[in-house]
Amino acid sequence: MLTEGKLVRDRIPQIIRADGAEPETYVAGPAEYRQRLRAKLAEEVAEYMEADETHAPEELADVLKVAFALAADLGVDPAQLEKLRATKAAERGGFSERIVWTGNR
Repeated sequence: MLTEGKLVRDRIPQIIRADGAEPETYVAGPAEYRQRLRAKLAEEVAEYMEADETHAPEELADVLKVAFALAADLGVDPAQLEKLRATKAAERGGFSERIVWTGNR
């Protein structure tokens, strides 16, 4: 269970220093990094869910950035991830038709 701190973007310590404070940081090990990325994904999804239409695209970009980081941690680059997405879409479709399933008869 993660109790202290949170995963932040790489330049955040620099930004904090530029604002006149000294950040306290450390580099997470591989297992903690993956756990913190998963927590960050939940955080970013929650922010998207609360965003209005003006801010929603920016929040989706944050979700995508974390998804790419999670994929990289699994050894999957963005091109491979896109190929997986396209394959799944070809097999099962996308969401553009807005179909809502309510069960079977």
